[in-house]
Amino acid sequence: ASRTTYVTGNAVRLAAEKAKAILFEIAGPMLGVRPEQLEAKDRKIQVKGFPQRSLPIGQVAHHAQVVMGQPPIGSASYNPPTVALDPETGQGKPFASYVYATQIAEVEVDDETGEVEVIRIAAAHDCGTAINPMLVEGQVQGGIAMGIGFALQEEMLFDDAGRQINPNLTNYIMPTSLDMPQIEVDIVDSYDPTGPFGAKGVGEPTSVPTAAAILNAIHDAVGVRITSLPATAEKVLAAIIESRAKGVTTHLHHKSPLALRREGRGVSREFSDAPARVRAGERLKRLALGRNGMEGPGDEG
Repeated sequence: ASRTTYVTGNAVRLAAEKAKAILFEIAGPMLGVRPEQLEAKDRKIQVKGFPQRSLPIGQVAHHAQVVMGQPPIGSASYNPPTVALDPETGQGKPFASYVYATQIAEVEVDDETGEVEVIRIAAAHDCGTAINPMLVEGQVQGGIAMGIGFALQEEMLFDDAGRQINPNLTNYIMPTSLDMPQIEVDIVDSYDPTGPFGAKGVGEPTSVPTAAAILNAIHDAVGVRITSLPATAEKVLAAIIESRAKGVTTHLHHKSPLALRREGRGVSREFSDAPARVRAGERLKRLALGRNGMEGPGDEG
């Protein structure tokens, strides 16, 4: 959950500070100084300004427990300060810290079958200080996988009697590794003074923007809006047919790469980069460049 690092991390930090204070109380007489003159660095407790006067933390901890009878143990709890929402005005502060994220999806849509393939997702997430950047990146990738399932595949189906007709993983469709697109993760550099070492959270927010980005990309590709999830091939194709029946021209003027693949015709990289390819985000790129072809601010972002 997105609260784990923020809440538990703060509790661990407070508990560690208490254990550290005990170690300094024990190490002070051992080094002949006051506890406030000590610092912990490189697995040692040393005198500030005189690093040659030091003791290993393990030795001090052993002395504290065995000789002094005072184990260096600290305990603490942390409950973020919040303000309950006013039921009439909706004003309040339900969370002590907020995270922010933006995701951009690139998709290919087959206008003959409604099939949607997610090609690439770029995700930028502000989670404060990334305590473990590799785990943060993995969390974002996992959240995107869940978001793709939410957007395109996962659906609980019931019969007229209210019984679920897809109660197991053989007929409840979920994304596999083969469904995963190219994912680009950008961990936004920020610092939250209330979090442990500036950290916030990165749990649930990783899957929140994914479905919206994919559905917007479908609209950008073929000009139809899907307003219920999942956006199955049947829904997308029905929306395309309805749009054409109303005389609305979709963005497609050529057979898409997916249609050509279905016909057994290979799609080269050159073709996939040609104008005939349905690429959600191309208009966004043109808007960033400006109508007159001049580069706009933030074009490199």
